[in-house]
Amino acid sequence: MNWDEISGSWTQIRGKAREQWGELTDSELDQIGGRRDQLVGLLQQKYGHLRAAAERELDAWAGRLEPAPSTAAAAGPAVPAERHDA
Repeated sequence: MNWDEISGSWTQIRGKAREQWGELTDSELDQIGGRRDQLVGLLQQKYGHLRAAAERELDAWAGRLEPAPSTAAAAGPAVPAERHDA
């Protein structure tokens, strides 16, 4: 997932961030609001990562996230119309 998608879906994704980084509190994740730079800084603070290491870890995590389903995919598979060949 890219950061525009993550930021736009933060309320759904923040739980996955909490699973990944258990030392982050719900309050901290709420304050971050999907802002990548804020999350990088918090990873540095909580885990003692250098900025580059925090960015790599965050990018790897974001790459593993499943993209949100599109509205077409959420509606289910298309059902073909009946054929009336007579």
